[in-house]
Parts: sequence; structure tokens; C-alpha cells
Amino acid sequence: MTYFLRQIAFGCVALATLLICLATGAAQAQQGYTVNPGDVLGIEVLEDPSLSREVLVLPDGGFSFPFAGSIRAAGRTTDQIAASLTSGIASNFASEPNVFVSVRNLRPATPQTQVVPPSINVYFLGEVNGPGLKVVEPGSTLLQVLSQSGGFTNFAALKRIQLRRTDPATQRQYVTTINYKALSDGAALSRDVVLADGDVILVPQRRLFE
Repeated sequence: MTYFLRQIAFGCVALATLLICLATGAAQAQQGYTVNPGDVLGIEVLEDPSLSREVLVLPDGGFSFPFAGSIRAAGRTTDQIAASLTSGIASNFASEPNVFVSVRNLRPATPQTQVVPPSINVYFLGEVNGPGLKVVEPGSTLLQVLSQSGGFTNFAALKRIQLRRTDPATQRQYVTTINYKALSDGAALSRDVVLADGDVILVPQRRLFE
């Protein structure tokens, strides 16, 4: 009987050791990975869970974060990004906050040539619960696609939602501002904006007393 108990105990220790090794290996793999535009990062701030969120790394390689402003992410590891975030928000805490960054989703791989139903790519970023790439049908309007954003965070500036569109010929960017709060309060929209491929919907952070 004692022999079997020893065998069970040995098996439990071996299993625990294996799980620890797997977790350590996954963490080390993320530490060595350098972030790319299009990746979605998970950010956790232990001292203030309201700041924890997912962010999309923009084509320019950065993202915005409350109190820290614009953070460069492309070409950096999650530890380096966490260090920049810690430095950026530290002045808002009595002691240095604990910030953790992980890669939640990698940028979509370049698809092989194949026949697929027509669609357009729209990107959500900023103060939404579901940032990242959304694949929608051509002809979809701004309000229709906003319903797929997962809702807004408590920091969202609903009066200043931006639609950013880049002219593929001139590379010039145009910005349209939408007062979503007025619309949700019953205001009429003269013309809902039909989205185009590559449009970026940015929900900025609310200003103090806004």
C-alpha cells in the first residue's frame, strides 16, 4: 500500500513539474516575441483593473493608453512595452504600478489566393471592448459596424468618435467626427456613413470633466 502511495505522490510531483515547465516555456516564448502591427495586446494593471484592456497595434506600430499617451510597440517585446507603460502611468500612483502585457492575438496571416465572398476590413481602436479587425460586408454603415464593437469602455468620449479614412491614391487621411452620444439620445443623422476597406474607427479617451 505504501508503494502505491509513493507512486501516486511521485506522479503528482511529475505532473506539477511538467505544468510549471509548460507555463514557463510559454512565458519565455512571449518574452522573446517582438510585436507587429495588427497584433492585439492584453494589458493588465494590478493596482487599477479599470485600466486593464486589449489594444490593437496600429499600422504605424503604436497604440494609445490612458495617462500614458502613445506607446511604441512594433519591434519590441512585451516586457519592453510593459516598462514603457509603467513609466507612462507611474505619476498617477503612490508607488510604481505592476503592469503586465501579453499577446492575445497575432496579426492575421496573409491569406492565400482563393475565391472568397466580397468583404471589407474595418479596424476598431481606442475605448471599445472589442478592438481589432472586423470583417464586414460591403455597404455596411458606421452605425451598423459600431454595434459590433463590443460596447464602449467607461473612458470613451462618445461625443468625439472618429472615422479615419486614407485615400489610397494620395495617402491623405480624412477624419470625420461623430457625436454618438447625441445619436443615442435621439438625435437624427442626416446621412449614415458607408464604410470603405481599411477604415479605422477610433473612440478616443474622455477628457477630464467631459
